[in-house]
Amino acid sequence: VAIVNDGVVTQSDLDEQTAMIVDRLKEQKTQLPPADVLRKQVLDRLVIQEVQFQRADRIGLKVNDEQVNSALSDIAQRNGIALAQLPAALSQQGIEYAGFRDNIRKEITLQMLRQRDVLSKISVTPRELEQFIERLKKLPSEKDEYNLAHILLAIPPDSTQSQVDEISKRAQEIYERSKTEDFSRLAVAYSNSQTALEGGALGWRKGPELPTVLAEVVVSLKPGEVSKPLATPNGYHLVKLVAMRSTEGSPIEDQVHARHILMKPNTLQDDATVKQKLSSVRERILKGEDFAAFASSMSEDPGSSVNGGDTGWTGPGTFVPEFESVLAGLKDNDISEPFQTQFGWHIVQLLGRRQFDTTEESLRQRAFGQLRESKADEETELWLRRLRDEAFVE
Repeated sequence: VAIVNDGVVTQSDLDEQTAMIVDRLKEQKTQLPPADVLRKQVLDRLVIQEVQFQRADRIGLKVNDEQVNSALSDIAQRNGIALAQLPAALSQQGIEYAGFRDNIRKEITLQMLRQRDVLSKISVTPRELEQFIERLKKLPSEKDEYNLAHILLAIPPDSTQSQVDEISKRAQEIYERSKTEDFSRLAVAYSNSQTALEGGALGWRKGPELPTVLAEVVVSLKPGEVSKPLATPNGYHLVKLVAMRSTEGSPIEDQVHARHILMKPNTLQDDATVKQKLSSVRERILKGEDFAAFASSMSEDPGSSVNGGDTGWTGPGTFVPEFESVLAGLKDNDISEPFQTQFGWHIVQLLGRRQFDTTEESLRQRAFGQLRESKADEETELWLRRLRDEAFVE
């Protein structure tokens, strides 16, 4: 059905994806758009995916079996079953395991490509951060959460003024139709956003996590209302506030400061060997040798080993439960006996505890994450459009 550079999108690809999306939209009780409109949206997505896979192949981006197995293990764990039971569980739903595994590999490939081509190049300057924090203080409360749906009518690069006017007119028409028609159906039919085939659903977002261009509009909406078209450089946006809820939480957080050494079993050293090595290291540290030096030279945690094993001040939920449980039983400067988590074997030293008012700190962290994420959304849309424009598609 489509030639994409030196690759193709087949009729069976299109039929399979369309059927899957129709099933999902029916489950969500979303009214379906006309079949030809849905088919065009699905085909556009498949073309863009094919362009991305070709780029990943061209630059030698490969996803190994270990990464796929790890993702499958997470899926099995979330469903409360062992990885070995996953093929049978999928088979009961009529899903072929080999095809499911291949789709997971493709998803990881697209994530890695986006990380390489888009996310790794996004930077947030201190001045941008400070300005953004000032804006956040005037925006929706961090204690409120908003469930949103969104339609984007993109303005192609090099558009003439008459083309821009035409898109603006269409945005206004869709806004008028949204007063009497299902917003999800309109999103599936007309939105150019990556969430189009999900009915435009953005899901629940906390106030400071709302997409930048939408935040100021959302506060003026009541649940069920749709905003008037909002013009931005990359297109016209319509946003629907589906629902809203308030979440109260204390800004005072119990934090711990710790450092650890992680060692992982492998074909050359089993669990017992690793545990014994860590016991020996612990004894040497207790006799006066430097914890940080051991962590820097032998710890297999890339995030902390460069800092002598130091994980900094962290709040509840940062570490896996086994790790937090061991920390809870330590006094200042105590070093634990070796213990095991899903990551391997650890010894950990508690350096201190404190109660910390996270209001300002968490605001900065959220501001940085949100600013980066809003840039990422915009840059991803532009990057995908650029890939599509540079491709030969028939």
